[in-house]
Amino acid sequence: MLRIPRRHGHFVFAVIQSGMTSAIAAAIASAPFLESSTFMVHWLGSWLVAWAAMAPIVLLAAPFIRRLVLALTIASEFDQERRMPLPRQERGPGTLG
Repeated sequence: MLRIPRRHGHFVFAVIQSGMTSAIAAAIASAPFLESSTFMVHWLGSWLVAWAAMAPIVLLAAPFIRRLVLALTIASEFDQERRMPLPRQERGPGTLG
């Protein structure tokens, strides 16, 4: 099995997420072809084009989306109780990890 270093996990996430999202969107858009028995051909073609277009967009948008999410949310007591690591921007100067 292919093992990718964890430091590249955000790239793996983006490829998987964009692939799944574009596959679902292409299936919905190809639904009219279910009756003519050409659904798979249309779906596969639409999905490949959509995935090729979306993967770079997701990769490029991810840092902006992460910053936007941090700007729109705050750490809560629940996060601290579950011992979830805080994002780097929220860690104090003496905090490890």
